[in-house]
Amino acid sequence: MSGASEALGERFRAAREARGLSITDVAEQIRIRSLYLAAIEDENWNTIGAPVYVRGFLRTYARFLGLDPEEAVGAFNRTHPLPQSNAPASEAQPPRSERPSWIGAALLWGAGTVAVLLIAFVVFSELTMPRKAGLPATAGASAAPVAASPTASAPLAVSTPALIPGAAKSLALVLSAPSWLRVTVDGNVSMEGTFPAGTSKTFHGKNALVRIGNAGGVEIYVDGKDVGKLGKQGDVVEHAFAL
Repeated sequence: MSGASEALGERFRAAREARGLSITDVAEQIRIRSLYLAAIEDENWNTIGAPVYVRGFLRTYARFLGLDPEEAVGAFNRTHPLPQSNAPASEAQPPRSERPSWIGAALLWGAGTVAVLLIAFVVFSELTMPRKAGLPATAGASAAPVAASPTASAPLAVSTPALIPGAAKSLALVLSAPSWLRVTVDGNVSMEGTFPAGTSKTFHGKNALVRIGNAGGVEIYVDGKDVGKLGKQGDVVEHAFAL
C-alpha cells in the first residue's frame, strides 16, 4: 500500500478526534455503520467491499468532517484505479463477502415485485377514484360502479400515499431492499448514503442524476408514474432524468 494511501485513514481519524467525536457518534449522524467508518480509518477496504461503496462512504465521511471529498477519493483511486469499462454496473459487487444463493435472490426479487405491484395498485385507485367522482351527470352510469366496487375501495384502508409522489416535475425513490444512493437535483447533492428498506424520498426540480448501489432494490417514479427498476439486485446503475 502506497504512502498516500497509508495517510488517508489517519487524516480521517485525526479530523474526527479533533472534533471530540467517537466513531459511534459519527455513525449515528451520517447513517454509515461504525464497522465501515473504522475500516476507512484503518484502510481495511476489504471490510467495505467493492470500490464504488468505498468511494461513496469516503465522500460522505469527508464532507461530515470538513475534509475535501474529491481529494480523499483521489487518494484512494491512486491505489484502486477505476475500471476501464464505461458501464457503471461492472464496477462493483455488494459490500459483503457472502452472497445469497440464486434461490434466495429469486425469493427476494419476487417479494419485492409483489410489494411494488400492491403499491402501484393502491396509487392507481387513489388517483382514479377522485377523478371519476367529479365527472358530469352524463357519465354517472359509468362512475357509479367504481364508487361501489369492493375491489376499488378496499385498498384505501391500507394505502400509503406518503410513499408515492403525485406532483408534477417530481422524482421519487422507494426502497424495497437496503441500498447506497446518491441523488443530485439541478446540480446539488440532495441525498447520499446507505439507506434501509422502506425508505422513500421525493425530489422536485428540472434535472436529476441518480446513482444506485443496489438497482434491484429501488423503485423509481417520475411525475407519479412507475418507471420500474434500473437493474437487478446488486447492480450499480447511474441514470439521468429530465423532470
